[in-house]
This record gives sequence, C-alpha cells and structure tokens, in this order.
Amino acid sequence: MKVPPKPFTIEEGQRRVRSFVLRQGRFTPAQQRAFDELWPRYGLDFSGRPRDFDAAFGRHAPRVLEIGFGNGEALRFSAARDPARDHVGIEVHAPGVGRLLNALAADGIANVRIYHHDAVEVLEREVGDASLDEIRIYFPDPWHKKRHHKRRLLNPAFAALLVRKLAPGGRLHLATDWHDYAEQMWDVLEATPGLRNRAGARGQVPRPDWRPQTHFESRGQRLGHGVWDLLYDKPA
Repeated sequence: MKVPPKPFTIEEGQRRVRSFVLRQGRFTPAQQRAFDELWPRYGLDFSGRPRDFDAAFGRHAPRVLEIGFGNGEALRFSAARDPARDHVGIEVHAPGVGRLLNALAADGIANVRIYHHDAVEVLEREVGDASLDEIRIYFPDPWHKKRHHKRRLLNPAFAALLVRKLAPGGRLHLATDWHDYAEQMWDVLEATPGLRNRAGARGQVPRPDWRPQTHFESRGQRLGHGVWDLLYDKPA
C-alpha cells in the first residue's frame, strides 16, 4: 500500500517559519486508494532539483500555481475552465490531496499536477525564476492570535520569492476572509518591489470569475466576515 508522500518539515532549530502546520484530519480509504492509484498520474514527488514542467505535462503552456489548495475546489474549477494553461497545486494535508486526486480523475482533467510538500521548498528548489504566469493563494491560515502572526505565510521574504518566480506580465492573486490579514498583505505587497496593485494602493477587487466561492469563503460569510481579493501584476 502506497503511503502518501511526506511533506517537507523544518526543524525548530533552523529558526525558519513553516508555510504550514500539519493537521491531517481523517484519511479515508477512498483517499488512500487515490494515492495508490492516481498519484503516479497527477503527483509530483519533491526532488529538490529544478523541475522540467514541460516534461511533466507533456507540452509547453503558461503555468498557474496555487499554494495551499485545501480540498482543491478552486484548482479543479480553474483547470476545467482554463485548459490552455497548466495548473500546479501545492498542499500538505493528505486528505485534501486525496479528494482532489479523485475529483481530477472523475472529471478527466489532464492539465493539473500536484505537490504534497512545503510550498517554500517547492518554489525555492523546483520552480524556475520568471516561469509562472500566475500565483494564487486563497484563504491561507490567518493565525488570528497576535502572538502567532509571525507564522503567517505572507511576509516580505516570501513576497520577494513570489515576484522572482512570476514571469513579466504575471499575476499574483490572494484572497482572505480576515481583514487584519488583508491589512498585513497590503503592508507587505505594497512595499514589495516589482508588484503593482491592479486596484490602486491598498485596493481590492471583486471576486474574479476564475475564483469560485469556496466553502472557506461561505463559512467566513456565515460568521460575518468580509472577503478581500487582492490582485497584483508584475509589470512586463
């Protein structure tokens, strides 16, 4: 029986913030079968070396990367309606990866590949500079307690890494249902060289049609939270 690939972890002694905290949840037999049967088709095992994505997809096409895809609703939706572009997803929680594997096979979608690994490691080690048409980060963990804000994914170093991986003319799209996190995102991104807010300084855009309303968003709205979509371009 194939065991889901282990995501990269960082020892505390290295004093480096993880891009995730592992909360695996319940792993069902159907999700295990997805890893056993579908990982060879859709999965990308982390190698620590630059990845030839043209070989992985069997073609040359613009590339979209989604970091932390959860259960894969947005990634599945986007790949189905945008077959001209290849989609790469990164997620560390095995149940969500298993659900997406099953969904991709059910839909017959061919333009998706998945990492079950830490996003920072994948970006640093396997994704070429200026190689991505778009990067998406939807509803990252807000770490809402102030003492945990240092664990948030978006910080100046990570934002600079994202800019480096975007191609000229590329797009960065983030969404959050925590206003405090939206404020931090603006603080970081407005100060990051190489990005331009499409809505103007500290502006937001309506939810674009390429992002479906996810269950995270619906939950936030039920709790009375707003939703903020931030859209930045890397000038050509």
